[in-house]
Amino acid sequence: MGAESEHNSPVADAQPPLVGKFIYGFGVLVALLHIYFNTLGTLSELWVSALHFGLFGVLCALLCPLARRGKPANYLLNGALGLLALLCAGYLILNEAALYDRGVVFTGADWLISGLAILIVIEFTRRTTGWLIPVLIVLAITYMAWWGRYLSGVFAFPGLSWETVLFRSFFSNEGMFGAIARISSTYVFMFILFGAFLVKSGAGEFIINLARCVAGRLVGGPGLVAVFGSGLMGSISGSAVANTVSTGIVTIPLMKRSGFRADFAAGIEAASSTGGQLMPPVMGAGAFVMASYTQVPYAEIIAVALLPALLYFLSVAAFVRIEAKRHGLGSVDQQVPRFTTLLREGWHSLLPIAVLVALLIYGFTPTYAAGLSILAAIVASWLSPRPLGLRDILDALADGSRNMVSTAILLIAVGLVINVVTTTGIGNTFSLMINEWSQGSLLISIVLVALASLVIGMGLPVTAAYIVLGTLSAPALYNLIVEMQLLDALVRGEIAEGGRMALMLVDAALPEAVNQGLSESRAQALLAELPLEVKGLLIEQGLQPAVITGALLSAHLIIFWLSQDSNVTPPVCLAAFAAAAIAHSRPMRTGFLSWRFAKGLYIVPLMIAYGPLTSGSWDQMLLAFAAGVFGIYALVGVLEGYLEGPLRWWQRLVLLAAAGLLLWPGMHIGLNLLGTLLVGLVTGLSWQPFRSREQTGELEPVENSEGSLSSVGR
Repeated sequence: MGAESEHNSPVADAQPPLVGKFIYGFGVLVALLHIYFNTLGTLSELWVSALHFGLFGVLCALLCPLARRGKPANYLLNGALGLLALLCAGYLILNEAALYDRGVVFTGADWLISGLAILIVIEFTRRTTGWLIPVLIVLAITYMAWWGRYLSGVFAFPGLSWETVLFRSFFSNEGMFGAIARISSTYVFMFILFGAFLVKSGAGEFIINLARCVAGRLVGGPGLVAVFGSGLMGSISGSAVANTVSTGIVTIPLMKRSGFRADFAAGIEAASSTGGQLMPPVMGAGAFVMASYTQVPYAEIIAVALLPALLYFLSVAAFVRIEAKRHGLGSVDQQVPRFTTLLREGWHSLLPIAVLVALLIYGFTPTYAAGLSILAAIVASWLSPRPLGLRDILDALADGSRNMVSTAILLIAVGLVINVVTTTGIGNTFSLMINEWSQGSLLISIVLVALASLVIGMGLPVTAAYIVLGTLSAPALYNLIVEMQLLDALVRGEIAEGGRMALMLVDAALPEAVNQGLSESRAQALLAELPLEVKGLLIEQGLQPAVITGALLSAHLIIFWLSQDSNVTPPVCLAAFAAAAIAHSRPMRTGFLSWRFAKGLYIVPLMIAYGPLTSGSWDQMLLAFAAGVFGIYALVGVLEGYLEGPLRWWQRLVLLAAAGLLLWPGMHIGLNLLGTLLVGLVTGLSWQPFRSREQTGELEPVENSEGSLSSVGR
């Protein structure tokens, strides 16, 4: 189990036995080396990133060979390509000092090795994720060195020499082996390895049983098991497709047996599994990239991300409950374990996760926390009837390395694109374009980012989509969010002393006026008139650091959430397609259903942008969460036309108004309470028609798991 790239399906079948044994042994070695690098090692970050590329290059060459089925000679050729990747890493380590000694002047070998390394990572990326990223790399590098100078306008770039381009791409800390590669070799790999040990120790089975125990007997129990099980499993796997496959083989047949349609069951599983990448503590590789971009501690990110993730899963659960109510579906799971029995037999499975969370809260780095949690998983297994032995530990090490292959190659390759974006200033240009197109509207900016994420996500795994979009559009979203916070501070008269001094540069009378609080129209006019330099000083010195950090984190969380939609949005929705394969349902219909069930991916980012869900005090965040629960449930009722029973048209309008009272930004708590009362009123009114129809014995045809029709009482 791991955050394996959704576009990759390494081929292990038809391998000669000797190749399989080599992959297993080499995978164990790779895992042990990375544990050493991240705990006891003292190598430079550049060298570790280079070895990360070389080691996973060998595994990628053998697990994703050029010819899917071939003779042993095919593996020899692919093995030679992997060895070249390792040799490129070794060349960098051995010749880095000499390159700087001669003033960064390339020799023939430097030209050869740097160019070869880039070509190798392009080819490995093509094998694991398809053509889009390789094409982006080629376009980006050639833009920086060649055709950018022929453009006019904002995208014109004078160009760098090929020697400089290759140096920045291969030998420096900014290209292949830059910040993204360091995240891959440290946080991401250690957490994927931790997930492999958890699965090997039986924690995955415990999580599914825990979900069955909690939700199995509720209305729509099997569907709720899929939602909760995917959330729990996703918190350690961080991959939507891996989550779908691992939990779906249990939950989808369970849902079908209880009467849910096959496409509905698959859509719920795909939507739930997509939320796995939103659920702390792992969140795929996104949380680690976010920590690097924002310089916000990882522990703080996962703490802030918890309430939005819970909102998402509750939104999917609302669809399950309403569908079960509509068709009178109960639970056919007759083997729901007793909670006390489950905890008595499997409590040890919770120990590694508890150790991980405790270490993060205590202040350990995520890398050390993951390493110690791996040891905790091994020790915890010794308290179970199936303790991990030496062979099991080796299996987990090998599985972790195999699960990491495509992610490692992907993140190294994306570093080449990010290098070009930062070097040429395209990111700033793109942000300025978003500001211009949106005319300063945060809502329009979010819509533009959502559209961009949908297009980019059709060809990129979600982690890569977040990295690209975060680099390009996060500054624009941050500026709009922080200006909204600044406007609010001006209205409330809560500008710090440093900010008032900055305003004196414009008008000596402004500080006193600001101290009293401005009207909203006056504050907007003031911000429109301020020079950019003064506005920047006002933000930096007039707002509390926590407010600025919250705005930055909110911008990245919005992009991270929106980047997930490619998992469930046709025409390319890999999580939905994986679920459809298990359910034997129509893939495209499953995709549209999963997109419908994943509406929280669009609602919650708006709550993050306009409310205190992630940037307020804890009491404000909890109130926003509570309002969000009722507001999203109301919206699901509007979409489905059903709550406890069918809704009339005017009841749906009332629900829509209630959702607005609960979700609209800046609403007073009294209006939130009014919205909650309206939701309760409509729910109660819908109950009576449902009860009368049930008493009359009306039956409704429902498609069963085999696709035929049967009558099920509502």
